[in-house]
Amino acid sequence: MQDIIVKTIHIDHAQQGSYFTVPFEVPQNIARLSLSYRYPRRPEIDQRLPNGVYTAKNEVNIIDLGLIAPDGRQVGASGSDKLAFTVSETDATPGYLPCPIVPGTWQILVGAYKVDPDGVDVEYRITLEHKGRRLFRGDLHTHTLASDGVHTLEELAWKAKRSGLDFIAVTDHNQFAPAAAMPRIEGITMIPGVEWTHYQGHANFLGVDQPYDGSFFTNTFEEAQAIFQTARQRGATITINHPLDENCGFRFDMTRLPFDCLEVWNGPMREHNLKAVGLWQQLLCAGRKIPICGGSDYHRDTPFIFLGGPTMGLYAGSSGASDLLAALRAGSGFITFAPNGPVVEVTAGDAILGESVLWKDEQELHIKADHLQKGDVLRVVTGASSDVLLQASADGSASLVYPMAAPGFARIEILRTFIPGVPMLPALLSNPIYFDQS
Repeated sequence: MQDIIVKTIHIDHAQQGSYFTVPFEVPQNIARLSLSYRYPRRPEIDQRLPNGVYTAKNEVNIIDLGLIAPDGRQVGASGSDKLAFTVSETDATPGYLPCPIVPGTWQILVGAYKVDPDGVDVEYRITLEHKGRRLFRGDLHTHTLASDGVHTLEELAWKAKRSGLDFIAVTDHNQFAPAAAMPRIEGITMIPGVEWTHYQGHANFLGVDQPYDGSFFTNTFEEAQAIFQTARQRGATITINHPLDENCGFRFDMTRLPFDCLEVWNGPMREHNLKAVGLWQQLLCAGRKIPICGGSDYHRDTPFIFLGGPTMGLYAGSSGASDLLAALRAGSGFITFAPNGPVVEVTAGDAILGESVLWKDEQELHIKADHLQKGDVLRVVTGASSDVLLQASADGSASLVYPMAAPGFARIEILRTFIPGVPMLPALLSNPIYFDQS
């Protein structure tokens, strides 16, 4: 869906050599802004000659172009070199900065460098592309050679693209990875972050350049708590990483720290991940609405570790980092074992994963699953039961309905036999939909 705004202005010759702005309004939920303009820069004037016609194209008007955001920040200025530009959070025309298209009053910067004695009419055409929720796949836990990984930022980005991912978060140990340092590769959103790494636990702070001041180290819980609180105040999305890992589990009191997500799937599925899923289930049963996340904790390729293993699937309004992280915080997604792993779309009325409905109004869970393999088991897990809805008889997809017998939550698990003779393991874990009593 697009909105188109057309503005035509007249510039008098007396305004030559001056700058001014033309305001226009941008509504909410806009993913991309494109602007083009036209004016008679070199009007054609025919001159009759004894033996024909000569068409003169004198440069009589030069109108410069720029864009200013609602907060007064210059997004770009291209002089008279470009007749069009595009800006979004993930990319922009050279000369313009990628940035979220926030609602408010934007301004076209007009530079009347040269104006015909009769003045000039300039037409601006602004196209606003609305956000539309769709599935994006990515990895929320990766490392580069800035800490103990082996790839540069650019190598990691290209690897993500080749792996079929849409985004990755760069989370080097105690090393900030600011947005300005990120390579820009079409189709890949690079999310700035840091893995705060302490002897008592690890946590990712995502989406801000500097989530805390000074050094990472702390020697008291209160000092650690201050770092978390500063990161929250600065807008970071906070995940508690591999909480039950036997070597580097999270030993701080989580109930006294602000956080957004619990990383229950870190790298290959193994015992501490299964225990983390059990911890999360206990929290859900206790009434906590805590989203989960997963990431490969990628440092280098090994027989069992690869980028996107696991993959976080997020239903977001755009590929911009702010929309992806908003979807993560909302629980609007699932974790699947690989970029080409199974996917689910789950609804209850208008609610999607991570959202809440009133049980008296909505008592059915609608499930669509794809990329299933023969033998896969799909089950719905609530606070009271774990009900198998399907064991796939062949590769394929499914559309299923599950009745909610009582208020609570319902989440999806897809189990798969990865190695013959080894018990089934999760191939997908979804966030719940919550069915509230009132």
